[in-house]
Amino acid sequence: MLQWIASNIWTIVISAVLLGIVAAIIISMVKKKKQGKSAVCDCGNCKCCPMHGSCHKQ
Repeated sequence: MLQWIASNIWTIVISAVLLGIVAAIIISMVKKKKQGKSAVCDCGNCKCCPMHGSCHKQ
């Protein structure tokens, strides 16, 4: 078991880093959504966003 971990350490490290990045993105999107902001469009002017009609309450 220890030999398998040693031979695959870089795969494990890279996978853990990528998983952390994806988790951070999802957490950020959830926080924005709870604040009432759009989780997708962040340009300040939602008329440039293709989802402008459905992401904000009218």
